[in-house]
Amino acid sequence: MNKDIVALEGMEFYAFHGFYEEEREKGNHFVVDVALTTSFEKAAETDELSGTVNYEELHALVKAEMEISTKLLERVAGRIIEKCFEQFPTVTEVKVAVAKKNPPIDAPIAQSKITMIRVRK
Repeated sequence: MNKDIVALEGMEFYAFHGFYEEEREKGNHFVVDVALTTSFEKAAETDELSGTVNYEELHALVKAEMEISTKLLERVAGRIIEKCFEQFPTVTEVKVAVAKKNPPIDAPIAQSKITMIRVRK
């Protein structure tokens, strides 16, 4: 089994996620990383995009999920993972990290971050 990885790292969004209502009203800056495990065998042989994951489609998927206001970053990441498995049938594993810049904590913290890794069932 091949274990090739395609990733988009450092995708930046202004979105309305947070446990507190004020966070969902004001919004904040977020950074998302997504890595998909698949096989590049077909793409390596044919030089065709159909043999891999299209970056533009992946970015559009993440952007759409980031536009849905959510209390928990874990839920945002979970939806991104679900959609990746739906949209990209050759993907066997998805890793998603979502970071919130300057979280509302009374301390100097650059960002809070969650990471989820799921394997296709």
